[in-house]
Amino acid sequence: MTWDKIVKWLAGIAGAVAGFLGEWDVMLTVLACLMVIDYLTGLAVAWRGRSPKSETGAVSSKAGFDGLVRKGFICCMVLIAALLDAALGNTNHAFRLAAAMYYTANEGISILENTALMDVPYPAFILKALETMREKSDKDGEDHPPDSK
Repeated sequence: MTWDKIVKWLAGIAGAVAGFLGEWDVMLTVLACLMVIDYLTGLAVAWRGRSPKSETGAVSSKAGFDGLVRKGFICCMVLIAALLDAALGNTNHAFRLAAAMYYTANEGISILENTALMDVPYPAFILKALETMREKSDKDGEDHPPDSK
């Protein structure tokens, strides 16, 4: 298979996923960015030999693969929330937004944990904001009934 075909397939898959998500908004962009940053900070922690994900604290292909699989399942959960919005007629994408907010907060907290393992301080207000976002997203997912048509 040539690179042209691979790129076309990936573009087609990305287009289909974007269609199922309803629309690409700021929260999905933030989530995608934080997922990449979390993975990279996790690698940095492992390169420094401080990773709690491996016995030696060093880079582990198994731990790296597990992290990528975890990111894939996060995307699946956001997609499920978007499909629920579509099935229930939620034109405001409330479930997708709540799921994206929840996982954005989790990814942000994980980044803070990784930076702490690298002895990089962070302001407490960032952790508080992320925890508040996670709690709010969990509550928002319950409080939004389907739109009436």
